Amino acid sequence: MLNGKSLLITGGTGSFGRQFARTVLRQFPDIRRLVIFSRDELKQYEMSCSPDFSDTDKLRFFIGDIRDKDRLNRALEGIDVVIHAAALKQVPAAEYNPFEAIKTNVIGAQNLIETCLDKGVSRVVALSTDKAAAPVNLYGATKLCSDKLFTAANTMIGSRDLKISVVRYGNVMGSRGSVIPFFMNMRSTGILPITHPDMTRFNISLDEGVQMVLWALEEMAGGEIFVPKIPSYRILDVAEAVCPDCAKPVIGIRPGEKLHEEMITDSDAESTVDLGQYFAILPSYQDQAYKLDYVNQHRDAVPYNQGAYSSDSNPDFLSVEQLKELIDNMFREQDV
Repeated sequence: MLNGKSLLITGGTGSFGRQFARTVLRQFPDIRRLVIFSRDELKQYEMSCSPDFSDTDKLRFFIGDIRDKDRLNRALEGIDVVIHAAALKQVPAAEYNPFEAIKTNVIGAQNLIETCLDKGVSRVVALSTDKAAAPVNLYGATKLCSDKLFTAANTMIGSRDLKISVVRYGNVMGSRGSVIPFFMNMRSTGILPITHPDMTRFNISLDEGVQMVLWALEEMAGGEIFVPKIPSYRILDVAEAVCPDCAKPVIGIRPGEKLHEEMITDSDAESTVDLGQYFAILPSYQDQAYKLDYVNQHRDAVPYNQGAYSSDSNPDFLSVEQLKELIDNMFREQDV
């Protein structure tokens, strides 16, 4: 799929970008070029020094910001495939600096779309978040807007050989700024602050997220929002798995934070199909006839009719023991 191709990852020095680059170099040894596009020179330097990346001549590092359309235009020269992972993602920061989030997550997304249309890119997969479903905070609202831009961009393709789709999933276990590293750092204090005792979240591993994006590159028709079938966890269970003896005071939900997350809303359920391992929310600008055609053209696809897909009503929950095992494996892999 990627052998002989040139690939660019926006936000390529983040947790996902590094893992995706690592996986691509391993699975597609004949990839022509892999470009890491990001705005942090220190992270690019640190990544280039990593043993995973220091011995390859396929990797290129490109300083730039998706807010800068001219720089994107230069970076996408000769690129076949784009994975869009760049975003401002911290909920409180977006609430306090709303237009900064809009400039990166919305205007940056449109910059990328227009540049991909102009530069002959053939595939684009944009990363989304469960917070984009029925958003209650600015970060989620900007990502919903971004999702709509990417899916609707397929109406502007014309005769181009270009497909654009979105991958939406829940909290990535162990990613920067997520709850598990936070709890691991806090456990030495003997206190793990809990926002709400009933809070739940979806959970996906970094590698599962990477494999899902690779699957989407192969299977996308263009315009879908792909959603994985993944387990949920209770925040109290995560705290128990990290430090059962720590005090767990309830400090209240942060500004813009939900008690539970959704990945498919009741409204989206009407245009969703079940693909087995994943769901696909079909474009809102298409009619029911398109949904029937999509089901007929995809083996094992069936219409989805279960209502909202939410972290609290999810039938699959991780136990404390399962969380302990996942956390142990995660940190063991990081040590290696």
